[in-house]
Amino acid sequence: IERDRADIIHQLTPKVVLATVWDVDLLFDGAHKALIRLLLLTGKGVLDLFLEHIGPEVIDIFAAHALERAIVDQGGSCSIVELDLVSEDSINNAFANIRQHHGEPEAVILNAGYLEGRDLPADQELLEYIPTEMFDTAQHIASRGPFLVAKAVLPGMRERGTGSFLITNNAASLRGRKRLTGQSLYYPRVMMRTLAQVLTEEYSTHGIHVANVIVDGLIDSPGTRALPIARKKPEIIMDPAAIADAFYYLHTQDRSCWTHDLQLTPYPTAPSF
Repeated sequence: IERDRADIIHQLTPKVVLATVWDVDLLFDGAHKALIRLLLLTGKGVLDLFLEHIGPEVIDIFAAHALERAIVDQGGSCSIVELDLVSEDSINNAFANIRQHHGEPEAVILNAGYLEGRDLPADQELLEYIPTEMFDTAQHIASRGPFLVAKAVLPGMRERGTGSFLITNNAASLRGRKRLTGQSLYYPRVMMRTLAQVLTEEYSTHGIHVANVIVDGLIDSPGTRALPIARKKPEIIMDPAAIADAFYYLHTQDRSCWTHDLQLTPYPTAPSF
């Protein structure tokens, strides 16, 4: 984290309430670095964690509080609100909590992911082998959940006349692709990008900046650094702090020149299409 740069931005930029809907599993990879940077740049943040699977497999929430302490130790402000991206009541209650204690969010970043599909064996790539429950989970996180979050936050932004609604996506959102062995069931993410396009048409004129951000590459983490391709070509790994800079750039863009579809790709690799 570049503290000097963050301090300068603190002096130039009003404090904002940044709400990030984050997958609790991602707190153990390089994404925590991006979160710390975002919250330091904006000055104040609310970290929303969605717990998709309630049970013994859920990663301890203490990991999130360790992240909170790291943000505070570096001069930022952060609080944590849990939500279940599958539950409309949970989402509405979470944002009601945020409004009560922090005010209306000025920026919401949806960074929800899922692993479903990666464990299917090599002879089960076809759609007929995908369990319906797996498809339901993918739809919840890639389509229904973002729809519910948008319903919860956009009315307040529209009433105020300003706001940013930014969605983290991946290259699978660019077009429908067959799921290959070891991959998540990602083609529902096309709907996530479609939702961003629809919201752009509906809410831009109300002063809300909606953008779909395609992270097209390997994000730095212990897991990705251990991959054979990453060990062979470490330059293809994306710095989470640089990704965070791209989100901050979107949030601070002049409204006369908004970006609505942004694709981030490491320099040694060709962009996905």
